[in-house]
Amino acid sequence: MMYLAAIWMLLQNGPLVKLEGFAQGTVWHMQYEDGGRRNFKTQADSIFEVIDGALSTYRADSEISSFNQFEDWRFQSGHFYEVLQHSADIYKATGGAFDPTVMPLVEAYREGKRSGRDWTWKADSLLQYVGFQYIFFDRETVRKTKPDVRLDFDGIAQGYTVDVLARYLEAQGVQRYMTEVGGEVRCKGTWEIGIEDPQQPGKALLGIKLTDAAISTAGNYQNFYTANGRTYGHIIHPKIGFVHPDSLLSATIIAPDAVTADGFDTPCLVLGFEGSKQLLRREKNLQAILLYKDHNGHTAVYMTDGIKALVVR
Repeated sequence: MMYLAAIWMLLQNGPLVKLEGFAQGTVWHMQYEDGGRRNFKTQADSIFEVIDGALSTYRADSEISSFNQFEDWRFQSGHFYEVLQHSADIYKATGGAFDPTVMPLVEAYREGKRSGRDWTWKADSLLQYVGFQYIFFDRETVRKTKPDVRLDFDGIAQGYTVDVLARYLEAQGVQRYMTEVGGEVRCKGTWEIGIEDPQQPGKALLGIKLTDAAISTAGNYQNFYTANGRTYGHIIHPKIGFVHPDSLLSATIIAPDAVTADGFDTPCLVLGFEGSKQLLRREKNLQAILLYKDHNGHTAVYMTDGIKALVVR
C-alpha cells in the first residue's frame, strides 16, 4: 500500500526498545521508550495472530474468508465489526472511491500480473460483484444482499493493526512510541518521517515532524506490470475497474489514527490529483502531501495548510 522512505529518529532522548518481525506479508517495527526495557514481541505476535484470524483473506479459516463463502456471518471478534464500520465511514466520505468489495477486480489484476497479460477486459463483467451497498451489518452480524460479493480489507487492515498495537502499548503505560506495519505508522511523541520521491525511489524528497498522529502513503509507481507496451497499475477503481492516467504520483495522509490514514490514501489515487484536493477540502481532520508530475515531468508538491509547518526539508 505505501512506502515511507525513512523513519529517521525520535526527537527525545531516552532508552528505546526496538522490536521487529514479519506478519501480514510484510515487515513490522515497534520502537518505544520504557524504563523497564520490557519486551512486548510475544504480545505483538499474538495481536497479529488474532487480527489475521479475523481479517486475512489468505487464511481459509478467517472470519472474512468464512463470510465471503456464505451470505451472512455472526462476528466472532470485535475486529471484523470495527474494520467494517471504518470501511463504511470511508466509503461514504470518498463517494465510493474506497470500497472493500473490490476483491474480484483485485484478483483479476493479480492474475494478469502473474500471466503478464491484459486483465482489464474482464472489468465490466466483474463490476456486477462490486458494491458496498450490497453489505449490511450491525454490531452482531454482517450479510450480503447479492451472491458472490466479497470483502477484502487489504486497503485498511494494516492501518487498523497499527492502531491495535498502539493501544496495547498505551495500556501498558508506554508514553512514547512508534508502531509500523508495512509502512503504515502511528506514533506518540515527535518523530521525523521521510517521504519518498516517487520518481527517485529510495530517496527522501522531504521530511516532516509527526507528533501524536498517524501517517500512510499510497503510490501508483511501485506495484505494476507492463504487457504489450501498456502499463497496468495495482490501484483499482471500484466503479470502472481501473484508474485512468493522472498526474498524481503518491498521496500521504496524516490523521489521528492509522486506520483513517490508511483508508484515505488509496482513494486519493483513485480520484486523481484534482479529485483528491476536493476530498481534502471536505475532510477537515486530514492533512496531506500530494506528489504529482508537473508539466515538465518533475515531481511537484501540494500540501494542505496544516502540514506546512511540519515540513523539514
